[in-house]
Amino acid sequence: MLKNQTNYFQQKLLLWHKLENKRELPWKGEKDVYRIWLSEIILQQTRAAQGWNYYERFLQTYPTIEKLAKAPLEDVYKLWEGLGYYTRCRNLHATAQKIVFELKGEFPKTYDEILKLKGIGPYTAAAIASFAYNLPHAVVDGNVFRVLSRFFGETTATDSSAGKKLFEQLANDCIDKSNAAVYNQAIMDFGATICKPDNPLCNSCALNKKCVALKKEMVMHLPVKEKQLKQRSRWFVFFVLEYKGRFAVQQRTEKDVWQNLYQFPAMEFHIEKEWKTFLKLKNILQAQTLFTSAAAKQTAITKPVVQKLSHQTIHAVAVLVKVPALKKQMKQVQWKTKAELKQLPFPKIMHQLMQGKVMELF
Repeated sequence: MLKNQTNYFQQKLLLWHKLENKRELPWKGEKDVYRIWLSEIILQQTRAAQGWNYYERFLQTYPTIEKLAKAPLEDVYKLWEGLGYYTRCRNLHATAQKIVFELKGEFPKTYDEILKLKGIGPYTAAAIASFAYNLPHAVVDGNVFRVLSRFFGETTATDSSAGKKLFEQLANDCIDKSNAAVYNQAIMDFGATICKPDNPLCNSCALNKKCVALKKEMVMHLPVKEKQLKQRSRWFVFFVLEYKGRFAVQQRTEKDVWQNLYQFPAMEFHIEKEWKTFLKLKNILQAQTLFTSAAAKQTAITKPVVQKLSHQTIHAVAVLVKVPALKKQMKQVQWKTKAELKQLPFPKIMHQLMQGKVMELF
């Protein structure tokens, strides 16, 4: 890549950041490594606007990494509830414990050591290293891929092996090594506010005079990806079993969606037609006998709700069942009051089902 192109890109980007970038974020300019790390983990797979409140709540509840490390995992899950991608939460807690109990509270100070921590990949390690210690490591995420591919007119697929190497090198060619923290913040903000995926502000862009994609009318065709994420659909019926003012819940321990979160006993279907057939009253009543006595009384059923995840779409309904007596002891089931339910971490879809007029439990 020509040196004058990368120099122009760097200088214009930093000038835009200094004079025009008005994006406000609570972690912007932060030098406390705990706060930087926390914000970066929250922002993985999460928009800044959504992550903002979670970041502030975490700092209010766990102002230090020591408090986070000593907290029960279930409490941390509850605070994370609704943010999704719960592996991040599990790794956040595990890494806090490692730093506090194994590293004597000292966060690693080099890129390679940071990269060894659980839940931290190259992008997050670069962000922490540059923001906390001003080390010259360029961040490369979706925003950066987009900005670089458009400005330099690069058509190599960002998700290919060659593309990952190319964009990592290009990003490090462009970075201001003496001011890495400012540069990395600038390019991320630029991608989020100017060079957006849809409706980019090309007319007012500080880089538009030398943007290859704009010149060649390729803006909406870049960046290129060679792989399309395969989607699958799943259909659930949740049985909200009420027995003497308590409700049956189970913890999802298998390596699947919602791992370690709680749910009501469920039946899953992999074919929509079978799910719809099952939802006929007679079939539901027959299924209830799997969990309860034959005398159990179905009192309500919710409307179907849908939750779209990155790799799957979940369809679900919930059936409220009054249980006069238990048919048999149900395995891996806990009986909780309404107040106790509110203390447990549930996936977002449980809240969608339970907050309607039919049955409001949370």
